[in-house]
Amino acid sequence: MTHWGPELRDDGTTRFRLWAPDRDAVTLEIDGGVSVPMSRSEDGWFVVDAAAGAGTRYRFRLDADLAVPDPASRLQSGGVHGWSVVLDHAFAWSATEWRGRPWEETVLLEVHAGTLGGFAGIRDRLAGMAAAGITAIELMPVNAFGGTRNWGYDGVLPYAVAESYGSPAELKTLVDTAHMLGISVFLDVVYNHFGPDGNYLNAYAGAFFHKDVHTPWGGAVAVDADPVHRFFVDNALMWLRDYRIDGLRFDAVHAIAKDGFLDRMAHEIRQALPERHVHLVLENEKNDAERLTPERYDAQWNDDFHNVLHVLLTGETSAYYGDFADRPAERLARCLKEGFIYQGEGSANHDGATRGKPSGHLPSTAFVAFLQNHDQVGNRAMGERLIRLTDRERLRAATALLLLGPQIPLLFMGEDEGSDSPFLFFTDFHDDLADAVREGRRKEFAKFEAFADEAARERIPDPNAKATFDASIPQPGPEAGEWRALYRELLMLRQVHIVPRLKGAIGIAAEATGAAAVKARWRMADGATLTIHIDLGDTPAPRGAEEGTLIHREGDRFAAWIAP
Repeated sequence: MTHWGPELRDDGTTRFRLWAPDRDAVTLEIDGGVSVPMSRSEDGWFVVDAAAGAGTRYRFRLDADLAVPDPASRLQSGGVHGWSVVLDHAFAWSATEWRGRPWEETVLLEVHAGTLGGFAGIRDRLAGMAAAGITAIELMPVNAFGGTRNWGYDGVLPYAVAESYGSPAELKTLVDTAHMLGISVFLDVVYNHFGPDGNYLNAYAGAFFHKDVHTPWGGAVAVDADPVHRFFVDNALMWLRDYRIDGLRFDAVHAIAKDGFLDRMAHEIRQALPERHVHLVLENEKNDAERLTPERYDAQWNDDFHNVLHVLLTGETSAYYGDFADRPAERLARCLKEGFIYQGEGSANHDGATRGKPSGHLPSTAFVAFLQNHDQVGNRAMGERLIRLTDRERLRAATALLLLGPQIPLLFMGEDEGSDSPFLFFTDFHDDLADAVREGRRKEFAKFEAFADEAARERIPDPNAKATFDASIPQPGPEAGEWRALYRELLMLRQVHIVPRLKGAIGIAAEATGAAAVKARWRMADGATLTIHIDLGDTPAPRGAEEGTLIHREGDRFAAWIAP
């Protein structure tokens, strides 16, 4: 089995490897004028050992006009078109006894390193997060991308941390500090495509992609080919081993054509790290409930939860929200009891194709619930947060449902401070690519009523403008103290009343009690019954009799009880 990337050896040499089946010759270039021909095997691997220690800058020369970085570079110097650097992963860890936290204890806060001051900026916020009740942070992708600003989903070098966020040592310090505070660290990884700036794979390894299987980003990644499978599985293991990341969220796996890869990858990860709490989470439009087993994936991001609540909170029914516009309270009831709303029904947003599989047998913890995240805020044309789209009382009630319900909650940075800063789509591309991204972004919103005409679309911020990035840095809202107090109280109640009873909790009943009201019940691990009533209507209806010991109430809009 051949692994990707440089292998630093004890004798001061490094073994360099590159899978380049489309090339007959490749030369290793070491900064300083050293060139070393590489040996080619029949399966397309080029290998050479060279006198090169940690810190050595190198690249691969394909021909007189083209030298490329290592696609498995652990560190870059000069961006994704620059030199790769041999990295020594040694680090003096402090939290040596850390083995992670059980999944049921997870309260996730999604953060973007670039907008929070890099790895060091997040590290400085960790103590406050822990005090507020956050038990895990989820980093949006941190691997190298073109330019200095990006969401991270345009990455092209999955093994190398983005230079603008900080060094590998700074990322490790962030993880180590989090562990010392009892906070797990999750990382979002992208294995379904590469970004448009700095991806040289087609220049030497066309077989990395299935040209006849199309995705929004071009040919599908050929994860069924052994070298490609190894590229991504080794990447996952690098984050988990070398950086001691506690969990991975796999982005948009519905775009991976050969999804048997997901099962093989999960098996390898579970086999490699049996002694730790390692959590694997999917983003999957297919709502494939069969993958959500302890042997494979802990949970899936539950877009259905977000989408139906967004309709109830805002009244918006354009584009994909149209799938949730009809009988939203009944749909929310199904979501609370069974997890997915779409479990095999046809979806207008997917051209009538059926979506999903039955999920009612799964524990509630198989679903990650959220009111906001980078997609659902940032993929709005103007990046508005919910606090700008609904009223305070409804938002407080929905927040209580999120944090006291038995699905695993995920917050988006700034949410717990009442931030009304937008989170916009931003990039740092140039020339023709910048124009294509800007215009493509604006065409994307033509299907929304508010941006049906060209003049309206011209108001959408330019993703490449520095001002777009600057506006996306979250600032506490004008009522930050009030929102912090609410989140702190709800997370304390969750830790006391919900978490100890959570493992194996399952929905047992749910019904719409009004046009925008639902009552749901769950059987908890200790046999207790959790009951929640939420009413997001214009005029909340009476809730009826108390159903056990009251945990929390938000006026007439929300109440939660626990009963033996």
